[in-house]
Amino acid sequence: MTATHAVQPPPFARELLRWRTSRRVSQLELASRAGTTQRYVSFIERGRSVPGRAVVIRLAESLGLTLRERNGLLLAAGYAPAFAESSLDAAELGAVREALDGILEGHLPYPAVVAGPRGELVAANEAFEVLAEGADPELLKPPVNVLRLALHPRGMASRVVNLDAWGRHIIENLRARALRSPDPLLDELAAELAGYLPPLGEPGDDYLGFAVPLRLRCAEGELRLLTTLTSFATAVDVTLAELHLEAFLPADAETAEILRKRGAERG
Repeated sequence: MTATHAVQPPPFARELLRWRTSRRVSQLELASRAGTTQRYVSFIERGRSVPGRAVVIRLAESLGLTLRERNGLLLAAGYAPAFAESSLDAAELGAVREALDGILEGHLPYPAVVAGPRGELVAANEAFEVLAEGADPELLKPPVNVLRLALHPRGMASRVVNLDAWGRHIIENLRARALRSPDPLLDELAAELAGYLPPLGEPGDDYLGFAVPLRLRCAEGELRLLTTLTSFATAVDVTLAELHLEAFLPADAETAEILRKRGAERG
């Protein structure tokens, strides 16, 4: 009797199936988004059809993959990456650096930072000092991780009035990103940060879910800050696409006044 072995689909077919499954998208829905047929998607996933480079990019876009993930899918299909990954020091990103500096300066006297995908600090304005003051110098040595700084006991944590709620908000955001774009380093960071928080208790009457302001003590009193995240959605460079701008806005007049006075003192 001759043994038979199942033929494994090629790497691209397996990767496409993995991403489609993780995104919970049916073959029919993916085909509709990508402008093709369910039959063709089925053929690709079974290794019976080899898509062209443009089709691979369209499928990756239809699945909502990041630029880095799209490059990975292209490589799995045997094609060169389509999206460059430049250093922020590269000449071609000079205009981007100037724009980021302008945005950060324009946000003064309120704090704002530009961070990488795992919280790596890329740039910050002068008002960042109100977040970093009193932190262990070790946490402020490059490369600074703003998420670790935020929740570490020797970072901002000792000054955060609502550490439990605000910390859970940060960690749940991290976990949601890791679920959408699996990354072991994100999982490790989320686990580390969760270890800095007290055990999860019952939510109080003031629980607001994801609408969590940062309540931060400083010498002048308590700051109440709302945060906004801005990403470069139309970027075609992996490095730029993975950056985000986090801006802290005053949630009340008292906070605005404290930050304005600090700005005036800095000159």
